[in-house]
Amino acid sequence: MSLPKLHFAHANSYPAGVYRQMFGRLGEHFDIQALDMHAHNPHYPVTDCWPHLVDEYIAELVARYTEPVILVGHSLGGMLSLLVAYQRPDLVRCVVMLDAPVVAGWRALVWRLIKLAGKEYDMPPAKFSKRRRFVWPDAETAYQHFAAKDIFAAWAPGVLADYIACGLKPHPDGVQLRYTREVETKVYATLPHHLGGILRRGLKVPIGFIGGADSWETSQSGHQHTKALVGSHFRIVAGGHLFPMETPLVAADATVEMVGELLMEQPKKVLKAGAFA
Repeated sequence: MSLPKLHFAHANSYPAGVYRQMFGRLGEHFDIQALDMHAHNPHYPVTDCWPHLVDEYIAELVARYTEPVILVGHSLGGMLSLLVAYQRPDLVRCVVMLDAPVVAGWRALVWRLIKLAGKEYDMPPAKFSKRRRFVWPDAETAYQHFAAKDIFAAWAPGVLADYIACGLKPHPDGVQLRYTREVETKVYATLPHHLGGILRRGLKVPIGFIGGADSWETSQSGHQHTKALVGSHFRIVAGGHLFPMETPLVAADATVEMVGELLMEQPKKVLKAGAFA
């Protein structure tokens, strides 16, 4: 019997290969596919509120599948999954957002004003990513560079090695990040400010959220609007914003449970949508 199809979208700056351990557990329940790196196709440039990144994601789904699929996304990937489900609900069975900040209300207004003032690159995390080191003499030096940082030291054994394996490419001076510093920074600086409209209109597919208890990123956006979006499908697990890297098996198991909840709700959503056809 074939497994349900699940499409995964990664967080900003972390190629899909970083999630190898999580995929291993999810693969017991789902047929998993993912785009290796979002935001690096010149035909789909990074612009304000990410419309072309949404188009890229939709194009991937149309090219890969002949039926609606489960979308799971981490951070950037979760927000893109939300936007895809809003624009093309016919392609989606349900959405699970992993610590993806939903910026709406007064926070979205402030963020829009920051953009209008041209200060978006002066705000974290863009403020820091634009200065991030991205070249090392060799892979081992890169590994040691990241291993010395608290955020990476918290990752499960082997995940950092996966990041090095999938995240580097040759450079004249050694190796560099495949996910470029410029793209990473631009993604941060163009974070959508228009999600409030989506919240008001709602989605035609079930959506859930799993967040990290110690996540700085989602604490900045608050959980009020996320809870309004997902209702009872809201969970918090131990860890920070990168909990899928810190505890990949816990993240996978929580995702499996959430997908099960959402798919049980799906017939109601489909019936409701059909009633207004």
